Amino acid sequence: MQKHQELPQAFADLGIEVRFLKALRKMRFDTPSEIQAAMIPVGLAGRDILGQARTGTGKTAAFGLPILQHIDPAARLQAICLAPTRELAVQVTSELNRLAEFANIRIVAVYGGQKVATQLHQLGRKPHFVVGTPGRVIDFINRRKLDIQNVRFVVLDEVDRMLDIGFRDDIKNILGRVTAEHQTILVSATIDEEIRRLAQRYLHDPAEINVSRDKLTLENVSQSYVTVAKGDKFRLLRLFLRQKDPPISLVFCNTKHGARKLAKKLHSVGVNAKEIHGDLIQRKRDRVMDQFRKHKIKVLVATDLAARGIDVSEISHIINYDLPMDLEVYIHRIGRTGRMGAKGIALAFVTPEEGKQLTGIEMLINEQIPECNIDGFVPTPQETPTEPTAPTPLSRLRAPVHSEGEDGPAKPPPKTLGSRFRPTRRRRL
Repeated sequence: MQKHQELPQAFADLGIEVRFLKALRKMRFDTPSEIQAAMIPVGLAGRDILGQARTGTGKTAAFGLPILQHIDPAARLQAICLAPTRELAVQVTSELNRLAEFANIRIVAVYGGQKVATQLHQLGRKPHFVVGTPGRVIDFINRRKLDIQNVRFVVLDEVDRMLDIGFRDDIKNILGRVTAEHQTILVSATIDEEIRRLAQRYLHDPAEINVSRDKLTLENVSQSYVTVAKGDKFRLLRLFLRQKDPPISLVFCNTKHGARKLAKKLHSVGVNAKEIHGDLIQRKRDRVMDQFRKHKIKVLVATDLAARGIDVSEISHIINYDLPMDLEVYIHRIGRTGRMGAKGIALAFVTPEEGKQLTGIEMLINEQIPECNIDGFVPTPQETPTEPTAPTPLSRLRAPVHSEGEDGPAKPPPKTLGSRFRPTRRRRL
């Protein structure tokens, strides 16, 4: 009796059965997140769902628990979940397996980058739930190794990213092959007109659940930026890691080459760092992610696409080594910390030429990001024909967040000196 009382009553009140409550207790989930509290009862009722929630709010358990509870262990494949990246497919599968630990349910992941024979062997175990990337799912359907026409549950996770990276036709192809009556759950961090058109076509009278409230940044994330010349970034990062010694941090670069180079430099100075990007073979990516989740790696240097599947709740620091060109990507990056009520820190390295980008981010999140200084960091003096002076603070170079102030309309930001001193290209005669 005492053991039963220790089960998470808040999830029991939502309709979750004891076999899954035991798993939640083992995972130390006591209280449902906002998206879980909203989605679980609707999912258990069998309605289609169009859900919107920020990254790191517990979406996997929100759609996974109702589906797992409805799965019949005596039947064959009953559910399929599409994810945009290999990493996210692996992460979702791992989470679902933890939730189903005390239920006789088999869940497997299929994705590119792993041997087809290995995944065919897993499919041969007759799973009840398949999680996969659209390309590999279609591949197995065409090979007649995966039959989804009679599945009863279909999930599209992070639909916005799947559309962003070109899976539009694949998604429609897969959804069109499900002919039996089924429940469809579509989950996304953002919902635009294209996603709504997709929902209108494939969802039947869906319940719309939005717990993001159009707030693009997380309250639990402390944001700041440092003004730094491009050539000083590595020295600044090394000093920051030495001073703050973050338990586990994620550093973002804009390119695969940049991530590879930075991870190598960090490792050369004794920092426990690894890289993850699209050029790594899948076996190595899986090994790096496993080490990162187990805190065997303190610093993970990543590109945006590779980091899409990183769902590690204990990440303490997000460092934007490169400021993203797409401003909304900044939101997805900092959403990797401050998860499930924890506190997180997001620091951006911003060059003086990127003042306009920083202003755009501030306007997007409707919040001014404060500038900070790293103790002991002295910028490298710039060679000039006159006496060296301290670099101009970025706050004086960027455009103001507000269009008007007490002194009237704000002045436009001054132009940078880059184009003025760019050498003129001469034609060769």
